[in-house]
Amino acid sequence: MVVDGRRVPRPAGSGLGGDPAPAIECRGVHKSFGAAPVLADLDLAIPAGSISVILGPSGTGKSVLLKHVIGLLRPDHGEIDVLGEPVSRMARHEIWDLRKRVGILFQDGALFGSMNVFDNVAFPLRQHTDMTETEIEEIVLRRLQDVGLAGAWALMPGQLSGGMRKRVGFARALVLDPEIVLFDEPDSGLDPVRTALLCELILETHERRGGTYVLITHDILSARRVAQFIALLWKGQIQQAGAIEDMLSSEDPFVRQFLSGDCIGPLGMD
Repeated sequence: MVVDGRRVPRPAGSGLGGDPAPAIECRGVHKSFGAAPVLADLDLAIPAGSISVILGPSGTGKSVLLKHVIGLLRPDHGEIDVLGEPVSRMARHEIWDLRKRVGILFQDGALFGSMNVFDNVAFPLRQHTDMTETEIEEIVLRRLQDVGLAGAWALMPGQLSGGMRKRVGFARALVLDPEIVLFDEPDSGLDPVRTALLCELILETHERRGGTYVLITHDILSARRVAQFIALLWKGQIQQAGAIEDMLSSEDPFVRQFLSGDCIGPLGMD
């Protein structure tokens, strides 16, 4: 919002009608790479305090959108607010500070191959805080316990299964106690059982810790397991967004086809 000609963050709970302000809000976001538009005047408001899932076919711009949210990319035009801050217009040091409030679980965990599990999880604390090693050890072991890996602290990434790497990445995403946690294709590369277990871990952790969780995926089963809010991205735009109950009963042809996995509808092989 604007006060005395200056843009300032909106306080929590200042949304229209008394609803909390969105944790993430995109307004008219457009991004092209060369002549190919990836995001096309995209509008989206992610509710605070919920588990939201951004669904869409492969290659439709989901990960590009996530990179805009954390300031790795800037839109060609449009605005993105994260926790009330205009990330699309921030200076580099402001983005750096904002990222301390946002945890990220990358597709493959993105662990440092030369560091053991403990050091991977401790990395953000050592980079961004002045904590003592004793304080860091207490937090790291607690987060590893949260994801069921308390006994794996000394293992190297090469000794971990795919599911274990995801959980280590999740522990690292939580270590700074972020207000938002982003998950980029968390089910990628996992079998159905480990995908279900990871979804259960996400639900349990959110129930215990709260905050805003945003999952980027094209897996409908994962979305049905965890989502409270769904946004469906196609051709660079949000086709429809809302509470999961409303989305599952939508009459929109694309929404119905994608959420049911039907081969008949506007989405084809192209």
